[in-house]
Amino acid sequence: MRPGELAARAAGAASRAAGRGGTSLPGKLLLRIEPRAIERLARPLDSAILSATNGKTTTAAMAARILEHAGRTLVHNRSGANMAGGVATALVQGRGDTGLFEVDEFWLPQVLPQVRPRALLLANLFRDQLDRYGELETIAERWALALADTTVELLVLNADDPVVADLGRDRQALYFGVEDEDMAMAQMQHAADAKHCRRCGAAYVYEAIFMGHLGHYHCPNCDARRPDAQVTAHHIALQGVHRARFELRTPAGVADVDLPLPGLYNVYNALAAAALGLSLGASLDNVVAGLQGVSPAFGRAETVRLRDRDLSILLVKNPAGANEVLRTLTLEPGEHDVFAVLNDNVADGRDVSWVWDADFEVLADRVRRVTCSGTRAAEMAVRMKYAGVPENRIVVRDGLAAGLDAAIADGEGPLYALPTYTAMLALREELVQRGAAKESFA
Repeated sequence: MRPGELAARAAGAASRAAGRGGTSLPGKLLLRIEPRAIERLARPLDSAILSATNGKTTTAAMAARILEHAGRTLVHNRSGANMAGGVATALVQGRGDTGLFEVDEFWLPQVLPQVRPRALLLANLFRDQLDRYGELETIAERWALALADTTVELLVLNADDPVVADLGRDRQALYFGVEDEDMAMAQMQHAADAKHCRRCGAAYVYEAIFMGHLGHYHCPNCDARRPDAQVTAHHIALQGVHRARFELRTPAGVADVDLPLPGLYNVYNALAAAALGLSLGASLDNVVAGLQGVSPAFGRAETVRLRDRDLSILLVKNPAGANEVLRTLTLEPGEHDVFAVLNDNVADGRDVSWVWDADFEVLADRVRRVTCSGTRAAEMAVRMKYAGVPENRIVVRDGLAAGLDAAIADGEGPLYALPTYTAMLALREELVQRGAAKESFA
């Protein structure tokens, strides 16, 4: 073992002993000592990379279960640390025959040529953290350049995302998408991002819109259109905040999937994971077993018990993701107690104006009480007020612990937490301290 690897392992052990986790620190140290360590350590592995704006960690968890059912031993950044340091940590600490790496959308062009995966899954691109990453077209162009520079044998793309699907132009790819038009929305949401053709600039015409700008589309000015998908979802039944069912159709056959995760967005995640697993040789039985056996990662529709109440944590970090969470909550009966935690830390994006593009209005008349917390608690409260939630149903508590106390004490039955990314991590630590959550949420 090289000196850099020994140092990285020691740093990881020390970090874990100190209760800090150690998901990125060992890899960062290793890369400082050996900048090309990812390339060297990934070389023996049969690897896959997946990237997206929304759903990376959940899709990776699904793909991991599928590949494990297929007999693969994974080197995998299960914690969700998805920049170069997190990938390097997984490589230096893991042992296996297959690499499965979730990679941040901005970091993909740096990591892709080092890992040189056999398979690459690109699941979606949504507007996210504009102050850090810029418009999604900027990311799409970076992805296109990375694909031009790195040969990928198996390319898996979302047919329903016009920005992502267009990356398969002049390339062989396996496409996935939704084929159930009963899931279509009546009109495009305000938060929809990719409304214009990447080839000629004309506005897309949509035959069906499922989520944000995802749907069935064509350009009326050129030959750009949604490609035919080979891995598809039919007869979808969304069952509140806990489950979804659908018929999965693939080149390997057809199967019913009972997914223990909610929402159409997780049906998309499941399709992405299924397509990736099949491309790497998993059987349809492996796919179904993996999808039905997946557990939610912390903050991604996980429910914990706190003071005799079920607390469901549903990460919201951009308009498209927030809208799908809100859409899912409307499937639950009755009035809702909500704990909305809005942070503007670097990992959340300093610009929180995205909350005005999320359609909180769809839930407003179903809110019994909303407790707003986080570094931008007051702004969240204002957003809830303008969405139509009566002022006497809105409570503001600046500190997360105080906000959680207020939210959990005022009412009975389910409580739905809607935290941004760093708020989700802080909530996890708070729940660990209170004995309501496990130390690990890999």
